[in-house]
Amino acid sequence: MSTRDTPARIGDLPPIGRPANSALLAAGITTLAQVATHRPAELLAMHGVGPKAIRLLSEALADHGLAWAGE
Repeated sequence: MSTRDTPARIGDLPPIGRPANSALLAAGITTLAQVATHRPAELLAMHGVGPKAIRLLSEALADHGLAWAGE
């Protein structure tokens, strides 16, 4: 799947960019609740997920009363 074919928004995830969305979709992650079951380093290891996406996901998790795994 090309990142052009990836939606700009997935589920309740914030707009983190198509490459990061593509990586999360490939891993089966489509909700903040699913993001919360991972550690930031796990997602950073995915091609397409960078520090900006992690920052945006961290902010969204906090806004929804969620936290990264292990926190």
